[in-house]
Amino acid sequence: MTLELDQSVPPFQAQATGDRQISLEALRGRQVVLYFYPKDNTPGCTTEGQDFRDRHDDFLVANTLVFGVSRDSLRTHENFKAKQGFPFELISDKDEQLCQLFGVIKLKKLYGKEYMGVDRSTFLIDRDGVLRHEWRGVKVPGHVDQVLQAAQALQQQ
Repeated sequence: MTLELDQSVPPFQAQATGDRQISLEALRGRQVVLYFYPKDNTPGCTTEGQDFRDRHDDFLVANTLVFGVSRDSLRTHENFKAKQGFPFELISDKDEQLCQLFGVIKLKKLYGKEYMGVDRSTFLIDRDGVLRHEWRGVKVPGHVDQVLQAAQALQQQ
């Protein structure tokens, strides 16, 4: 089952950096951005994370929490987060529970080889747990500003 816009996101729990257990239910009342990315410490993923880091205070003003999600281990996430100074948590989705829920695993090609990987995607969930915006096949430049504008507009409603 893949989520659709204006549909409630089923409850989930996930392990994150900072020895945190992230639960959608516990985040009620706050808007949530989940941005899925392929791999820690790669150029595009680093730039995307830095962009979210640099606008983090603006997201907080818009009552929006940001979480990065990939299939990397918590240890790799902790190192990536510390190295880049990310003020938000990174969720380890090794079992692909969230990747499957949001339908971000796609057939990809690299140097002529095909493999199943994470399609860079971002989702904005409102304070009632309803999926309100999605961006798939994300190109990093300018993306975080689009997400922030959507979060600010949603907060006004």
